[in-house]
Amino acid sequence: MLTEHTAIFRLRVDDHVMIAHSLAGEFFGPAQNLHGATLAITATFERQGLDEHGVVMDIGVATQLLSEVLEPLRYQNLDEHPDFAEKISTTEVICQHIALQLASALPEGHGLQALEVAAEEHPRARGMVRIELSPA
Repeated sequence: MLTEHTAIFRLRVDDHVMIAHSLAGEFFGPAQNLHGATLAITATFERQGLDEHGVVMDIGVATQLLSEVLEPLRYQNLDEHPDFAEKISTTEVICQHIALQLASALPEGHGLQALEVAAEEHPRARGMVRIELSPA
């Protein structure tokens, strides 16, 4: 017997960004040196139920938002990027930056409850962050 449940839906879109950075401190070993990275970025948008169109959000809008948020980071040395001043640009910090930029760029009335950003450094390692949203 199925009891009443509220479905949580997610939409996931992907992109990638090529950056350079160094990670200061003995903790990071050889990554202290300036190096390049190609990060495969996944953004997941989450809502309770679906909107009036039967979707979490428009896939084209989600894809465009992610691309626009990544654009200022593409081919940049994050050691010199103003958004990362006085920060160590770890994968987790980069994910948080992207998630906050996405949250700020969401259209009014989005109805989302959360978004998650993950960055895959290579097939065996990824970092991610999930942030709760106030539905607009």
